[in-house]
Order: sequence, then structure tokens, then C-alpha cells
Amino acid sequence: MANGMRANSSAQVLFGFLAGFLATLIFHQLTIALLWNIGVSPSAPFRMAPTQPFGVPAVFSLAFWGGVWGILFALVHGRFPPGGAYWVAAFLFGAVLPSLVALMVVSPLKGGPMGGGWHPPVLLRIFFINGVWGIGTGVILKLLTSWSSGSRKAYT
Repeated sequence: MANGMRANSSAQVLFGFLAGFLATLIFHQLTIALLWNIGVSPSAPFRMAPTQPFGVPAVFSLAFWGGVWGILFALVHGRFPPGGAYWVAAFLFGAVLPSLVALMVVSPLKGGPMGGGWHPPVLLRIFFINGVWGIGTGVILKLLTSWSSGSRKAYT
């Protein structure tokens, strides 16, 4: 039983990372593309500018951190309510938790203002983009879990 639980936990962590990573590249970046094309976002999607200290393109650095958040998402999403409320919880998870860390920790560490300068349009844009990431993470996580369950049944 312990091995089965450990394998399940490992799969949950892996699927969480993959879901968050892919949701960043798909849902998060396409939301930025939409907002940029309608003139609401000041930065273009899929930024390839190198980040410090390793020179990794910004979009892949962001996707990595999306994967880390995806692990946390995978560990708590089982507590989300069922049905349509699941998607509300997924949106709120993404909108609140990663956004607060970005605004209160990451921005000041990078020399930016705490809280994005407390400008309501900036806050709304960040909460919206990350909320869509949360929905995308939920979609991808459910797909990966469903695929894994189906493939396991085929081999047992």
C-alpha cells in the first residue's frame, strides 16, 4: 500500500508540474497575447529575453515557476468543490496565490514596486491572467489524471 501511495504522490507532483508548466505556455501566454492585441497589456507574450542568473528565456523561466505552482495546485485541487464551483476555485487559486507572491515578493526583489504600485488596472490584469492560468492548470491536470487512469486500467 505504501508503494502505491508513493507512486500516486509522485504522479500527482509530476502531473501538477506538467499542468502548471503547460498552462503557462498555453493559457497564461495566450491570455497575455489577447490582452496585448487589444491594447490592455504593455508587454507581448512569449518573451524570449534572457533572465538572470542563467540566461533562460523569460517565458521558460515563467513556465518553470508555473510548474512549481502547478505542484501546489495538484496537492490542493482535490479539496475544490465539484462541478462548476471547481472552475471558480481553480480561477481563484491562480488569481490570488501566484499573484500575491508576484506582487509582494517577486516584484520588489526585481526592483519593482510592491503590489505593482497598487494601480488597479495592473492588479486586475495580473489577477485575470493568473486566474486563467488556474483554469488551464485544472483542465490539463484533469486530462493528465484521466489519461493516466485510463492507461493504468489498460495494463492491469
